[in-house]
Amino acid sequence: MPFGVINGPAYFQAWMNDIFKDLLGVTMVVYMDDILVFSKTREEHVKHVREVFRRLRTNHLFLKPHKCHFFTTETSFIGIVISPEGISMEKEKVKAILEWKAPTTVKQVQAFLGLAGFYRRWVENFSSKAKPLTELTKKGIKFQWTDKEEQAFQSIKEAITKEPVLIHPDPEKPYILETDASGVALGAVLSQKGEDGRLHPIAYLSQSFTPPQKNYDTYDKELLAIVQALEHWRLMLEGTKIPVTVYTDHRNLQYWQEAKVWNRRHARWYLLLASFNYQIVYRPGKMSEKPDSLSRRSDHGDSPMEPQVMISPEKFIGFMADVKTSFLDEVREAQREDEAIKALWDSVSNKEKLPPSVRKEFRRYDIREGVLEYDGKIYIPDDRDLRIEILQRFHDSPVAGHQGHARTLELISREYYWPGLKAQVNRYVDTCEVCQRSKGHKQAVPHKALPIPERPWEDIAYDFIVKLPESKGYDSILTVIDRFSRQAHFIPCHESTNAEQLAEIFIKEVWKLHGTPRTTVSDRGPTFNSQFLRALYKGLKIEPRFSTAFHPETDGISERTNQWVEGFLQTFCNYQQDDWTKWLPIAEFCHNNHVNSATGQTAFETVYGRTPRWDLLKEDNGDDNTPAAQSMKEKMKKIWDEAKASMEFHRALDRQGREFKVGDKVWLLLTNLSTRRPSKKLDNRKGGPFTITEKISSHAYRLDLPKTIRVHNVFHVNLLSPVTEDKDFQRRQVKPPPIITEEGEEEYEVDHVVNWEWRNGRPYYQIRSKGYDPIEDTMELADKFAGMTEILEDLRRRLPGAPMPNDSQVKTKTNKQRGHRPIKQEGKIRKQDTNIPTNHSHSHPNISSKHVSLSKLLPSYTTNNVSALPATTK
Repeated sequence: MPFGVINGPAYFQAWMNDIFKDLLGVTMVVYMDDILVFSKTREEHVKHVREVFRRLRTNHLFLKPHKCHFFTTETSFIGIVISPEGISMEKEKVKAILEWKAPTTVKQVQAFLGLAGFYRRWVENFSSKAKPLTELTKKGIKFQWTDKEEQAFQSIKEAITKEPVLIHPDPEKPYILETDASGVALGAVLSQKGEDGRLHPIAYLSQSFTPPQKNYDTYDKELLAIVQALEHWRLMLEGTKIPVTVYTDHRNLQYWQEAKVWNRRHARWYLLLASFNYQIVYRPGKMSEKPDSLSRRSDHGDSPMEPQVMISPEKFIGFMADVKTSFLDEVREAQREDEAIKALWDSVSNKEKLPPSVRKEFRRYDIREGVLEYDGKIYIPDDRDLRIEILQRFHDSPVAGHQGHARTLELISREYYWPGLKAQVNRYVDTCEVCQRSKGHKQAVPHKALPIPERPWEDIAYDFIVKLPESKGYDSILTVIDRFSRQAHFIPCHESTNAEQLAEIFIKEVWKLHGTPRTTVSDRGPTFNSQFLRALYKGLKIEPRFSTAFHPETDGISERTNQWVEGFLQTFCNYQQDDWTKWLPIAEFCHNNHVNSATGQTAFETVYGRTPRWDLLKEDNGDDNTPAAQSMKEKMKKIWDEAKASMEFHRALDRQGREFKVGDKVWLLLTNLSTRRPSKKLDNRKGGPFTITEKISSHAYRLDLPKTIRVHNVFHVNLLSPVTEDKDFQRRQVKPPPIITEEGEEEYEVDHVVNWEWRNGRPYYQIRSKGYDPIEDTMELADKFAGMTEILEDLRRRLPGAPMPNDSQVKTKTNKQRGHRPIKQEGKIRKQDTNIPTNHSHSHPNISSKHVSLSKLLPSYTTNNVSALPATTK
C-alpha cells in the first residue's frame, strides 16, 4: 500500500480485522501493523503464534524478524509497556517529552499536547496542569509564552518523569476513589491496595469543565467530580460487592442527603448514582494529596474515616403486595429511621409545590398508607433482615420452588424493587445449597485430546450405526474416519457383524486404499474389544484406543460423523426408508467434499491434493499438464502442515476448562449412578460436597470420600462442579445423607450356560455373556449361580443331567480356592470372582456392560424427603 493514500490506514486496519476476526480479543490484538499475541502457557503461545504466522503467510504479509519478540512477559505495544505488574509509559516516548524544547508556535504546542496527552491516564490532574497550554490553541488567542505557560509546560514534564505504573484491577479487592475539583477541571484517581498493604493507582482521570460547569459553585463541582468519576469507571465500579470508598475534602457533601427539596440537577445525579455501591468518607484537604507514583503515603490508614453514606443502592428496595401487617410495620419503621429516605420523603410529600422541571424527577415516587413506593412498589431501606426475608420467601419457600436467577428475579420484581436487586438475587441463588445439589451443571471443559496425527490414515476412528431399516439385506453402517484429514468411508454391514467379519470388511474396503494404520479409536463394544481383534492388532503393531466408560466424547469424531450420516439419510431416503444403501456412496462423497472446520479444507484436498470434478454443468478449465513429482510432494506437505496447524489452533481455542485446587469443595455429578429411589428423574443430580485431596492431572482429581463409599475416588473433571458457598446470607444448611456402597463391584449379564465340566470335584459352567462372541466364554464356579432360577431351568432343559450348584463329586474341599458368597441378582455374576477362564488369562478383561452396585442411606430429609433405598448403577 503506497504512503499518502487518505483512506489507506482505515482500509488497512479493516483488512487486518478481517484476517484475524475470530482471534481478536481471544488470543491477540492488532492495531495497524502492530500485533500482540497473548497466552496463558508457553505451549498455548506456540500454537497461537503459529496460527498468526499461517494467516499472515496466506495473505502474503511479511514480518521483520528484528522487530519481533517471543516468549516475553513484558512488552511494548503502541507506546505502552505491559507487564505482570501493570502498564507503564514507554521510555523512548518519555525521553522525547523530557527533551522537548519550549514551543514557539501554536503548532508546536499542539504537537506537545498530542504526545503528552497520550499519557494523560498516568498524569494526575492533567487537564488542570495543561490548561494554560490548551488556551493557546484556541482560535483568536494571540500566542504569548509567559511564565504561566512555562510553569504548565514544566509541570507536565515533571509529572511524566516520575513514570508511575498503573496496576491491573482486581474485582475481588475493594476500590479506593479519590476526587478533587478546582475552578477549571476535576480530577480523580482510582486505586487498590497491593500485597504490600500500600495503595497503588489503577487509573487517573482529568477532565476540564465545560463553560456551564465552570459556573457551578464549589459544592456542585466537588459532587460532579464524584459523579463523573463513577460514570467514567462504571464497568469496574458498578454493582461491586464491597462498597467503593470515595474520599472527598468537602464536608458539605454530607448535608446533601438532608436537603428538604432537590433541584433538577441533584435529582438527576441522585438517580444516576443509585446503581453504585459506595460510601463517601470525609478527609481534610491537607490530608488529600493525590499519589503521583507507586509510593503512596501511609497516612490514608491513619486518617479519620467518618462514613457519610449518601445514596446507597440498598435504599431503593421496594415492596408491594399482600403482605402481613407486621411486615409492613417493619418497613414503615425502617423507612422512618433511614436518613436518606427522610430527605426523599419530604420532596415526594410536597411534589405539587415543586417547580414542574423538578417535579417530573419524582413522578415515579409515591407515598401510600405511610409507605414510600417507587413505581407502585414499596421501598425497603438498607435493612439486611428485610432483604433476606424477601429472598427466602420468593426463593426458598415451596410455592417459590427454588427457581433460577430469572424466575426468582421476576417473582420479586412483581412486588419489590431496589437498585442492585438482580445482582443480589443472583448471589442468593448461586449460594443456595439445595439448588446446587438438585440441579445439573453445564461444565465447560475441554476434552483430553488425543494426539494429532502426522499424516493421512495413520490414525483412524470407527463405529457402527445400527438398527436401521433393512436395505438390500443390510441393517447397519460401519463408519471409518481418518482423524487427520477427516476423510470417511461408509460401509453397509449387519448388526451381527463379529470381530472376524469386521477384519474382512476393513481389508476389502479400507486397507486396500490406505494401508495399515498406526492407531485405532473406537468404543468398548464387544466387536471392537474382542480377543480376536486384540491379537490381530498386536500382530500388525496397531495401537487400539478405547473410549472411557460413560464418556463417549473420547471418540467424538465418530459420534459427530454418525450424526451427520443419519441426518443426510433422513433427508434423502424414501418414506419406507429401505433405499438408504443407494444413498450411502453419495453421502460419503458429500462428506469428503465439504470443508471441515478443524482442518480448513476438504478431505479430498488433504489426502489427494485436489478437489474432484463433481459439478457436471461447470466446464473444467484446469491445467492438463502433470506437475513434477517434487512439486507435488512439496504441495502435499504444505497442505498437511496447514491442516495440522489448523487442527492445533482450533483445539487451542477450545473452551477453557475449569480447574480446581487441593482443598476446594466440589459436587460429584451422579449421572452414571442410579439410586434405588423410585424415579431417577426425581433424585438429586449431585452428591457431596466432597473435598479435593489431590490433583492427579488437568482432567482428574481425587476426592475425600467417606468410608461408606467403596468406589475409586478419582473422577474426571467433567463430573465435578464447584460448591458456591453462602458467605453473604448465612442460611442454615441441612447436611445431606451419606452415600453408602454395598458392593461397588463390576458385574456383567449372563446370556446362558453353554456347557459344564467337573474341576477338582466341583462343577463349573462355561458362560456365554450377553453381547459377546464364543471366544469370550469363561468358566465359572456353579455355586455362584445358586438362586438364579431362569438360568438353571434353561440349563436343565438344554443339558439334562448337568450338575446343579452345591453338587460335588468329592464332598471335601481339595483346592485352595477361596469361597464365594452366592449372588442373588438374576443373571449377573461378579467380575472380580471370575478367575478361571477358558482360553485367556482373565475372564472378561473388557466388559461392555458394567454395573456398579451402590446404595444410599437416605433418612427423612426436610428438603428432599427421601428414604433409605438401595441402588444399582449401569
